[in-house]
Amino acid sequence: MDLIEKVRNKIRLSQAEGEALYDLDLYTLGELADNIRKAKHGKKSYFNINRHINPTNVCADVCKFCAYSATRKNPLQYTMSHEKILEIVAHSVSIGAKEMHIVSAHNPKDGVEWYMGAFRKIKAQYPKVHIKAMTAAEIDFLTREYGHSYDEVLDMMIENGVDSMPGGGAEIFDEGVREYLCKGKVTSAQWLDIHQKWHERGRESNATMLFGHVETRAHRIDHMIRLRTLQDKTGGFNAFIPLVYQRENNFLKVEHFPSGQEILKTYAIARILLDNIPHIKAYWVTASINLALIAQEFGCDDLDGTIEKESIQSAAGSEGAKGMNLDDFIALIKNAGFTPVERDSLYNELEVHDR
Repeated sequence: MDLIEKVRNKIRLSQAEGEALYDLDLYTLGELADNIRKAKHGKKSYFNINRHINPTNVCADVCKFCAYSATRKNPLQYTMSHEKILEIVAHSVSIGAKEMHIVSAHNPKDGVEWYMGAFRKIKAQYPKVHIKAMTAAEIDFLTREYGHSYDEVLDMMIENGVDSMPGGGAEIFDEGVREYLCKGKVTSAQWLDIHQKWHERGRESNATMLFGHVETRAHRIDHMIRLRTLQDKTGGFNAFIPLVYQRENNFLKVEHFPSGQEILKTYAIARILLDNIPHIKAYWVTASINLALIAQEFGCDDLDGTIEKESIQSAAGSEGAKGMNLDDFIALIKNAGFTPVERDSLYNELEVHDR
């Protein structure tokens, strides 16, 4: 049976077969992925009304691809007070935000209580707001810095109001690439272990992959298969997010940036390989809204959300710093031929904009 027939017959592909998918022409690959997407979600494109909050840019770790973190000598470093965070939350809730997506740099000046206290105060004032917070990289940092175990940090997160975890810190799982990109940060095995422990607590998370830098296609396939393997065990990933590397203002000098076709092929391959992860998100902040909308025809069914403000990717050149107006977002999805579906953070449908 050839590769295309295997995909059509829903036969799982190996590492080598996953790599071979890249050799198919774009439209064949897109059709295969789109058929899977339509079977799962029809013409629905999901989004949520959310706010990204990045409370500090002071970081103990050094990642070559990062344009956001500030070293101790950087005059532009900042750390928000709890009062400032609550002020942001209050404004965002007043204009309809239902999710606070909170991720930070790894600030050695702030203790565990700074993190947990912020979550606790948000949940106390806004019990219906979904808190998506703490990447596996942040959790690993807290264990290294303050002597807690992963289990202890995860339990504290739940006790203080964190509802789900974002997928940041995954980057590329290959250890050789990771050694070059982000030596000293959470390892691939640790990242997977943290998410497994979170899932075993009955909680859900996202999974990400940063691509388009120094990794190979084989590294991407390996990354996806490792996620697929963990998902078989836990079922806790609700979405996979291939993040397109942003190349400005960082120390990773990449000469050959992936083409639009390469990005679309990667989205499509993710939909084909990750048969057990329900949603594939084209995160418009890193892909651009135009390419993210095209990606809805190449296996993706989610665009993330209105965001309101974004600091990490925009520091490296993305155009998502000010988020997206809700009416414009809905209109763009409709104009692309899809049905906009507002969801909550766990993909329960809240409103279908089909008129």
